[in-house]
Amino acid sequence: MTDFSKILQKAKEIEKKMKESQENLKKIEVNGVAGGDAITVILNGEGELTKILLNDKVLKEDKEIIQDLIIAAHNDAKNKLKSKTSEEISKATGGLGMPGFKWPL
Repeated sequence: MTDFSKILQKAKEIEKKMKESQENLKKIEVNGVAGGDAITVILNGEGELTKILLNDKVLKEDKEIIQDLIIAAHNDAKNKLKSKTSEEISKATGGLGMPGFKWPL
């Protein structure tokens, strides 16, 4: 087998693993929290906000504080999702990394 054939074979393996990873990523769900347990947001693997949970005690706060906490919880969830996405990509590529490859998050 020539070096080029080995490269093509490896590329096909990585492509298959990446497709599997993309399916796995769709199933991921992450929670972001802020203000202790005052606000929790849930994102799915595609970065879509699926739920916002508000603790009763936070409803006594000013509107601006609640807004800031929602943003903080969303950012927390987004960071967790990026981390899980990176782990999944690393599994698929065998730790090779994909320079310039970014998930749409």
